[in-house]
Amino acid sequence: MRTQCAFIDLFGSQLDEVEKVLHAEAAHKGGSAHAVRDQARYDSRMKAVEYAIEHDDGASFRAIEKAEVILLAPSRCGKTPTTMYLALQHSVFVANYPLVDEDLESAKLPRPIAPYADKCFGLISTAARLSAVRNERRPGSKYASQAQCLFELRRAEAMFRAHKIPFINSSTMSIEEMAAVIMQTLKLNRVH
Repeated sequence: MRTQCAFIDLFGSQLDEVEKVLHAEAAHKGGSAHAVRDQARYDSRMKAVEYAIEHDDGASFRAIEKAEVILLAPSRCGKTPTTMYLALQHSVFVANYPLVDEDLESAKLPRPIAPYADKCFGLISTAARLSAVRNERRPGSKYASQAQCLFELRRAEAMFRAHKIPFINSSTMSIEEMAAVIMQTLKLNRVH
């Protein structure tokens, strides 16, 4: 089957002139704008992404000691998007762990991550913002109620303070801003 469409090469007829102005010869090869230029950096990023996927929401603790950052937060505070951004953009090995009611019964760190408190970073939000986000997922539920959100956020913040875990409020920050603060706070320097 063939598709009928118009093809207009807006650049081709001007290529000679562009080469002269730029003092460069065109590669005449498709796809080079998206080619991998630094294979080592690419491999590093992909390993970090694979690690992040395996360790999302406390799904695995295998090789948890390799984590450079462990994000802790109640559900829907931005752990997964921040994790993926740090992995994909900065090659940081990040695990994230959701703080659930059982974890919030005391100020102790959850057992699987307790030995790695120095790698932990907390995220909180405002009760109003967290309730709104959760209501999109489970409208009218206890999980989405402002009272439940306030309880979880207060308990999470108390845990962070008890263990001197740095934390930020994700409700008014972009993922890029949060990643920058996390990297600066935990002294994760990346040169790209």
